[in-house]
Amino acid sequence: MTTTTAPLAERDAEGFLGQVQYWFACFFAVGWTGIVCAGLGVQFGSWDYPCPLCMVQRMFMLLAALGALHIVRKGMTGTVTGRDYMAGWGLALVACIGGGFAAWRQTMLHILPGDKGYGAPVLGLHMYVWAWILFMASVVAVGIVMSLAHLTAAREIQIRPQRTVGRLVFGFVALIIAVNLVAVFLLEGFHWFLPDDPTRYQFFYDVHILKS
Repeated sequence: MTTTTAPLAERDAEGFLGQVQYWFACFFAVGWTGIVCAGLGVQFGSWDYPCPLCMVQRMFMLLAALGALHIVRKGMTGTVTGRDYMAGWGLALVACIGGGFAAWRQTMLHILPGDKGYGAPVLGLHMYVWAWILFMASVVAVGIVMSLAHLTAAREIQIRPQRTVGRLVFGFVALIIAVNLVAVFLLEGFHWFLPDDPTRYQFFYDVHILKS
């Protein structure tokens, strides 16, 4: 009797941990994509043009989301192995470290007394400072889930609800990536580089819809 109930209880606990890991990957992907949405909202809502470093940080945010999406995609098949976790979270970790460095670099450019910073503050801090805080918090979170990957690997994950949610997450990330690409193109126009301090959507001037 004891030899059969113990393995069942162990499988239930392992299945629960696998579900938590999968849902955290969904939350991670949606969270970073939502932060990019917030940046787009500030850009289009208050005409606050993002600089090249701002765009670099957005790219790292979306790359971190893509790392989590690798895990979501594997979970939609019903099984996530330790190798899948390490690949997805490893990509997310690299993205968070790279994004953290870009955010730190932009913060250091405006660290001197009297410097008002780039763009308008949000809740008392500039967006690149918030980005640095969130990147560092994500590094800690990813480190924790990677250290627990051996407990949640190769577990069966329920396909039906997770597959639907996974598709929604994929669609949301893909939509915001497309919107961000359009936003960059409108800012940069038909030029190789984005200005250090953009003041207009250059595309409309390149095609003579607007005139200088």
